[in-house]
Amino acid sequence: MQPMNAAIASFLAHAKIEVPLVCGAMYPCSNPELVAAVSEAGGIGIIQPIALTFVHKHDFREGLRLIKRLTSKPVGINVIVEKSAKVYEDRMKAWVDVALEEGVRFFVTSLGDPKWVVEKAHAVGGVVYHDVTERKWAEKALASGVDGLIAVNNRAGGHAGTRSPEDLLVQLGDLGVPLLAAGGVGNEADFKALLDMGYAGVQLGTRFIATPECRAHADYKNAIVGARDTDIVLTDKISGVPVAVIATPYILKTGTKAGPLARLLLRGRKTKHYMRMFYSVRAIFQLRDASLHGVTYKDYFQAGKSVEGIEAVEPAGDIVRRFAAAAGFQQEVVS
Repeated sequence: MQPMNAAIASFLAHAKIEVPLVCGAMYPCSNPELVAAVSEAGGIGIIQPIALTFVHKHDFREGLRLIKRLTSKPVGINVIVEKSAKVYEDRMKAWVDVALEEGVRFFVTSLGDPKWVVEKAHAVGGVVYHDVTERKWAEKALASGVDGLIAVNNRAGGHAGTRSPEDLLVQLGDLGVPLLAAGGVGNEADFKALLDMGYAGVQLGTRFIATPECRAHADYKNAIVGARDTDIVLTDKISGVPVAVIATPYILKTGTKAGPLARLLLRGRKTKHYMRMFYSVRAIFQLRDASLHGVTYKDYFQAGKSVEGIEAVEPAGDIVRRFAAAAGFQQEVVS
């Protein structure tokens, strides 16, 4: 087993896990079985609340209890802290309260100020990591008290960043907290390379869609296995900001740019939040239906450039164990 650097050790202690690997929260793909399988194998699965309740039809508390029946290992919760809709903010705060009551102590925040999540989590010994794409957002998150950062790079699926993993490490590596890499990891060589580069851990998304545990449609999984990194394009038409997707025939036919009126509204100080809310609500339905029904529906298949390293649909636990062994963590995984 390789010597463990202080940053990796700190992250493992924060998450109470054995392998510095996160299955990132994915709408609509984070079903309980997938989250639990990654945690059970030694990493940590992150619950996406809207996927859990709206897509997979679980009451939030009962969904958490189902996951706890599937694994006794820690899981995390994704908390979107963007304030575009009061009703959504209130629902998210209620979900965090339930998660804390059910014993969740690891939180991943994104798209806003995480201060209220930090206060709730820290009050009971919990930990908060925040998604960032550049230094100014990292500094704001640290000012709100987060314990670690997830550096979302330009190879990620969904809402990707604009900078390379190397550039983000240079930008953020001196901030004094564990820094996880998110984006571009499809195989064990990619995973080990980012740890060797200096990251404290790695978050994967696309790789775990192509697993039996994920309830995504077979068309979606096959599209991931068949795609190469050059097949990943950015589209503004899902949420109003660039989202990384597979260039399916539907995407190529309809284009990737929002219309002129939408672009105008997205630039307006007073209108941009309403336009993003419109896109977000529409995307909730489009992405759910594409994921569950396959290419017979409008196929927005979110994916990152990690598709280049994904060659087959395989069990989530096998992926975690293979990645762990390649990076020298096999003794933590195999009992």
